[in-house]
Amino acid sequence: MSFGFLGIQFGFALQGGFMSRIFQTLGADKDTIPILWIAAPLTGLIVQPIVGYLSDRTWHPRFGRRRPFFLIGAIMSTIALFFAPYSSALWMAAGALWILDASINISMEPFRALVADKLPDSQRSYGFVVQTLIIGVGTWVASNLPWMMTQLGVSNTAAPGVIPDSVKYAFAIGALILFTSISYTIFTTDEYPPEDLEKFKREKEASKGFFIGVSEIFKNIIGMPSVMLKLGVVQFFSWFAFFTMWSFATPAITEHVFKATDTSSLEYNNAADAVGNYLGTYGLVSMIFALTLAFITSKVKINRKLLHMFSLFAGGIGFISIYLVEEPWMLHISFSLVGLAWASILSMPYAMLSSSVDPKKMGVFMGIFNMFIVIPQIVAAIGGINLMYKFLFGEEVIFTMVLAGTSLILASLANLLITDRNVTHDG
Repeated sequence: MSFGFLGIQFGFALQGGFMSRIFQTLGADKDTIPILWIAAPLTGLIVQPIVGYLSDRTWHPRFGRRRPFFLIGAIMSTIALFFAPYSSALWMAAGALWILDASINISMEPFRALVADKLPDSQRSYGFVVQTLIIGVGTWVASNLPWMMTQLGVSNTAAPGVIPDSVKYAFAIGALILFTSISYTIFTTDEYPPEDLEKFKREKEASKGFFIGVSEIFKNIIGMPSVMLKLGVVQFFSWFAFFTMWSFATPAITEHVFKATDTSSLEYNNAADAVGNYLGTYGLVSMIFALTLAFITSKVKINRKLLHMFSLFAGGIGFISIYLVEEPWMLHISFSLVGLAWASILSMPYAMLSSSVDPKKMGVFMGIFNMFIVIPQIVAAIGGINLMYKFLFGEEVIFTMVLAGTSLILASLANLLITDRNVTHDG
């Protein structure tokens, strides 16, 4: 039931690892990159609560509750992912990112809800960790695709303002895997029907209408559980950190470690491929960590909060260490620590959240919870990164990674706000 997340993560990893490279190739200045990313979190802020609300009220005898949204998102994501590297202007690339992120969001939120739908509380940590394991595989492979294409003889350079073929091939392969893996989940996974189908139909009929739906979503936002709000603080600092990485890892590392700034040069494009390789490392480590957690959570109960605190703190140290590395190979160590945080971010908050909300509203609450993912990204995109790293640390772009590390450490400490044992421990 989580296999489709392999494809979703191919989309996210290619987007996160290489859209900034595309923006730079098309002439974007480093300081303007975050604002070019703003469409992605803005889309998530709007799309995910709506999709969650609609999927809670959907039931199809063949496709169930969540799977219709998997299919719609898969088709749109595949098209957007394939065409993104063919952008010939910045506005086209930004538009492609907007469409891609909106499409992936349509599929992603129901995947989170599906795990909570099908598993009892005692198995949810295990379920979300297995999902994270699949995400780790996707991150690792997709982040290395341009490098793999280069090794196979595909050109890694192009004329100024043109995206190299290695990136185009990687996005095409990612599009194929995205559609195939989501389709596999759609056609091999069953969903449980509502316990009382007639009551479900009556409630759905009573909640029909655009304004009623919007009103319901806002009621749920205002009445969200206190645990959800506390988790939101943790999520804010966590996702601010990772948005900073996705926006600035390529310019920061190519400039600081490889001393390459000419985006049409072989040195820059090889360095950008290497950055993708390092980003793949955090995916690989998150996969290994998730595999370890999957074994542990299948055997014993865990303290979700303490595990999440440790993982986020380790990731923070990893980001800060990027500034200190003296040899490129040392970045694998830095991103290994980041991988611990990534594995936990993709599993523990959702396991804790699913233990604190009404199962009948799982979709809409998972969608609302996404607000705490996209709001920090919006804050970062409209100037939060540029203002903070320059004010706190200095003008060099590598200080964005120090800012990301500081943010993850704050996220780690914010876990102390969560005190409900029913949430912090497996049921």
